[in-house]
Amino acid sequence: MNVVVSGSMEPEFYRGDIVAVEKANLLGLGIQEFNPEDVKVGDIVVYDAKWVNEPVIHRVINITEINGTKYFVIKGDNNNAADPYYVHPSQITDRAITLGDNPIVIPYIGNINLWLKGL
Repeated sequence: MNVVVSGSMEPEFYRGDIVAVEKANLLGLGIQEFNPEDVKVGDIVVYDAKWVNEPVIHRVINITEINGTKYFVIKGDNNNAADPYYVHPSQITDRAITLGDNPIVIPYIGNINLWLKGL
């Protein structure tokens, strides 16, 4: 589960919602529920961003290759521009679990966690 900390993905989900995710490295044991190399355009992923200290949950909007290396262009649905840096597959830690095209979301419950963390 991943608690949403901002409004960058509205209206898909909102601050304080919890999004069900699958792990690229379950419990740090190297067990993959999905392979980050297999992420596709439209997937919602959680990644270790270079531009902020918290994990970011945004949507993949493009895939590019630079000198033979795959990178993702990622953007919050409610943001005007893509995130400032390309994302390497190794930075992706989670992917939203979907039913059809919709992520599995539990509304509002994460607000307790945000309040406890002072966010």
